Amino acid sequence: MNKQFSATFVLLAVLFTVCLIASNLLATKIICLGGVNLPGAVILFPISYILNDSFTEVWGYRKARFVIWTAFAMNILVVLAGQLVVWLPAAGFWDGSVHFDYVFDMAPRVVLASLLAFLAGSTLNSLVLSKMKIAEGGRMFGIRAIVSSVAGELLDSLIFMPLAFIGSPVRALAGMMLAQVSFKVLYEIAILPVTAAVVKGLKKHEGVDAFDDGISYNPFRIKEL
Repeated sequence: MNKQFSATFVLLAVLFTVCLIASNLLATKIICLGGVNLPGAVILFPISYILNDSFTEVWGYRKARFVIWTAFAMNILVVLAGQLVVWLPAAGFWDGSVHFDYVFDMAPRVVLASLLAFLAGSTLNSLVLSKMKIAEGGRMFGIRAIVSSVAGELLDSLIFMPLAFIGSPVRALAGMMLAQVSFKVLYEIAILPVTAAVVKGLKKHEGVDAFDDGISYNPFRIKEL
């Protein structure tokens, strides 16, 4: 079994981790685009799903699973460090304490919601993409990417939004959930030609095109690469 990681794989894993950590911090702000309320994470979060598709399609489900867990471990480290800084006394001349504390006091709850939601959503996304790849003999990547993303994004939002924004009005929460799923899916459809080109280029560059025959899809078998 190949347990080697190429420089390209490592760089994309780093990008995935940065997108995930940044998304959890950006999610603490609700933005309004064209009258639609969305968490700020929608700016970067869809990129993590595009990368997840790339990991699964090129290197296989097991390596994608490893990257997901690694990213969340780094995410927790950032949140714990931020929480520690919140607890430490601020310098007398610094007036940004309230704003800093707001972001990092909320972040642990957002991270918990994101952890549960993204593990469920990304696992479903990778599982659907992987199984459809086997069923289709590696063809129809565009359709597989869209179907898997819709499944993953829907499950992700159904878990994340109620946990991250508990106490929000039900109508507003439902509206944000619908808007978030729609935005993310449309985002990924719009950028699908780029994703397909990147995946094709990665397969050629890496000389890899994994098919997950006979593997375990258990999300907790992290050591199986």
